Amino acid sequence: MKKAAWLLGLLLSANVAWADNTSATVEKLQHEWANANYSVAEDKREDAFKALADRAHQATASNPNRAEVMVWEAIILSTYAKYKGGLGALGLAEKSRDLLLAAEKIDPATLNGSIYTSLGSLFYKVPGWPIGFGDKKKAREYLEKALKINPDGIDPNYFYGDFLAERSEYAKAKQYLEKALKAPARPGREDADKGRRDEIREALKRVESHL
Repeated sequence: MKKAAWLLGLLLSANVAWADNTSATVEKLQHEWANANYSVAEDKREDAFKALADRAHQATASNPNRAEVMVWEAIILSTYAKYKGGLGALGLAEKSRDLLLAAEKIDPATLNGSIYTSLGSLFYKVPGWPIGFGDKKKAREYLEKALKINPDGIDPNYFYGDFLAERSEYAKAKQYLEKALKAPARPGREDADKGRRDEIREALKRVESHL
């Protein structure tokens, strides 16, 4: 009995250590993403995200089947695609989509619905057939699913508002963007929150110019 209890304790300790390591990995990727996206000079961001994408891929390989790490690699790849542009960007977006769909099979609720926020943003920003996999209907479905999981979150409200603005639904877009601006602060994500709120203010200016 003592041996079995000792073994169980050892396994539990190992699981806690693994979880702590995964959490630290995710936090590091989050801060590196915020720095590359908001602090690095715009003409240097493509190179910054190329290097960060490599580190994110290594993190996923070191944390197999951890949905939260896969989601952050996907977020980094999609942002890298934004700065890379051209046909190369489509390949990065496809990798991002595939990672998110794989993460959904492991833990669909991870990171408070970030899988669906990220899928939604990909499906409305990527061109549709025959160039890419973009699909406005799927984008709306994913973004609304993200909002059901995290109705007050800064990211789902921002991306849904931005999507609505792209669809010329300006009055509704303003409602969601204003909600995003008032979203609760995320502990430990101050760098990302600051940059995102700047983006929201710019989006609101564009929307209000149409009202």
